[in-house]
Amino acid sequence: MGSGTELSATLRRIEKAAGALATASVARMDESLPWFRALPAEQRSWVMLVAQAGVRSLVQWLRDGGGTADSSQEVSDEVFATAPHSLARSISLQQTVALIQVTIDVVEEQTGQLAAPGEEQQLREVVLRFSREIAFAAARAYARAAEFRGSWDARLQALLVDALLRGDSPDVLASRAAALGWTDAPPVAVAVGRSPGGEVSAVLHTVYRQARRIGVEVIGGVHGDRLVVVLGGAADPVAATEKLLEAFGEGPVVVGPAVPSLDGATESARAALAGFRAAPAWPTAPRPVPAADLLPERVLAGDAEARRRLRHDVYAGLVRVGGELLETLDAFFAAGGTLESAARALFVHPNTVRYRLRRVSEVTGFSPLAPRDAFTLQMALTIGRLDPVPSSPTKTASGGRTAQKSDDQR
Repeated sequence: MGSGTELSATLRRIEKAAGALATASVARMDESLPWFRALPAEQRSWVMLVAQAGVRSLVQWLRDGGGTADSSQEVSDEVFATAPHSLARSISLQQTVALIQVTIDVVEEQTGQLAAPGEEQQLREVVLRFSREIAFAAARAYARAAEFRGSWDARLQALLVDALLRGDSPDVLASRAAALGWTDAPPVAVAVGRSPGGEVSAVLHTVYRQARRIGVEVIGGVHGDRLVVVLGGAADPVAATEKLLEAFGEGPVVVGPAVPSLDGATESARAALAGFRAAPAWPTAPRPVPAADLLPERVLAGDAEARRRLRHDVYAGLVRVGGELLETLDAFFAAGGTLESAARALFVHPNTVRYRLRRVSEVTGFSPLAPRDAFTLQMALTIGRLDPVPSSPTKTASGGRTAQKSDDQR
């Protein structure tokens, strides 16, 4: 292949025809690419500038005689440095390749007019090699744009998760979520587990890949050694989180309660974090586990919300119904969970004890016959008696795991 000096006559011809080549390339794009015709005028003008930069880059390439590896990359990368980063978001890599192909075709068609006599074959070879370098430059440009977007999205996600954990105003949450394209599909829940480690972008990529597979909306953030994931649009957040476990590291994964929208996700996040801190106390807990199933452990770990729920939603519910259920629970636990022994202590038939225990389950949502629920009920009785509810509490909805009455509603 000839050097730039050997192609000096051709160089002068291409320099003179640079503007016409760029104009002809854009005209061919407009003629052969329907999606290009639909672009806004501003973006079409940027494509024109890129085409002009491409011709200038070809001239420089010819001067360098094909260039060294470093200079080749530098020259070809300058083509895309002309356009703003936003162009990469508007035009896909596949479309960019189509634009490059059109420009190269136009140059090749005019090789006979552009090349000096005897230099036609040399020019064709140069254009062929140059087109390969431009294709590589396009790939590098889009890779850099994707890396930039990934880093920016990771920062935005971390800020949103921070705002959730701090309990920032709904306006702050909404603005940051909107920047990430969050549509706030109900219900919304927060899952917390250990991060697998490594690059944050790689961790979040796994979260998003799995979420796309199951059709749920997610926002994630890595905080220290914890991975916090906000799920939207999953009818069963616990089941959805189970399908995302690949993204988490070893150890427990706790899912907070479902809330109607992102506005209430702070409540879900706090419950999930409290459950995550308390989860080691239940080594055989399922993975993932609802935060509501960890109420006893959360109480022992100092979670005031778990204590409030057991006192108001469980113990107060039993108080409102009447003393028979509390008396029966005490006898049942004192008898080691044996119906007959509890019935003898109460001087009633075992079926009566069975009926009352079923009523306890209906009122609180916890069954005394299930070991985990019995543990929760015993904890609720202890807390209620240490900090008794008022004798005539305001009537609230019962249901143990789902009621959310606050302290100012006593």
